Amino acid sequence: MTIDGAFVTMDSGGAPMRAYVVRPRAAGPFPGIVAFSDIFQLTPSTLRALDRLAGYGFVVAAPEIYHRIELAGAAFLFDDAGRDRGLGDAKRTTVAEFDADAAAVVAALRADAGVEPEAIGAIGWCLGGHLAFRAALQPEVRATTCFYATGVHSGELGADADAATLARAREIRGELLLIFGARDPHVPSAGRERIAHELERAGTRFTLELYDAEHAFMRDEGPRYDPELTDRAYLEAATFFRRAFSAS
Repeated sequence: MTIDGAFVTMDSGGAPMRAYVVRPRAAGPFPGIVAFSDIFQLTPSTLRALDRLAGYGFVVAAPEIYHRIELAGAAFLFDDAGRDRGLGDAKRTTVAEFDADAAAVVAALRADAGVEPEAIGAIGWCLGGHLAFRAALQPEVRATTCFYATGVHSGELGADADAATLARAREIRGELLLIFGARDPHVPSAGRERIAHELERAGTRFTLELYDAEHAFMRDEGPRYDPELTDRAYLEAATFFRRAFSAS
């Protein structure tokens, strides 16, 4: 599908929040997906990813996750300075603030005339994968895809040493698709096993896929990018969303 994207300003608890919203040009309504970037915010690479996802027939809305700290439009280079800035901003953002932003985007999608209000999903990469996992705690979210989500197994997120994300898994009403790289040092095998164990114990519907890849293998800049596995991941996510929304 051809698409159109634009930056808009949303409100999150009285704080202005810039977000990129991209949608198919065809007549809707379409399912809506709240999307969360990695620590580098809405880089050109992430914007391309969001465009690609919308082309499968979704309205995608991605907030700037550090909007309380950074000026609107800030996106960081994929270098040491950019990494340190992104990690530093994460440490200055509370889990409650991240959760409030997710709720604000979900509400905006459900109020959008081009979105099916009962077909809301979430997606994210790296730290954004953890944010997507937490978005799944909202009852309106029917399906969530987390790409190499960091901190879920340890509980670490933002300014909180333990966000207790897995402890709240019983609250998830929808379904999860979790995709990790087997060679990802940020989420080792013990971490993946803990996630699966806790989700099984909570009775959460989920699928965990393990790709022969490194961390951030879907980022189309840098030596870790794997185009073939990226194609596979997007197709798997789109198929998952379509099935989950059709069943809801």
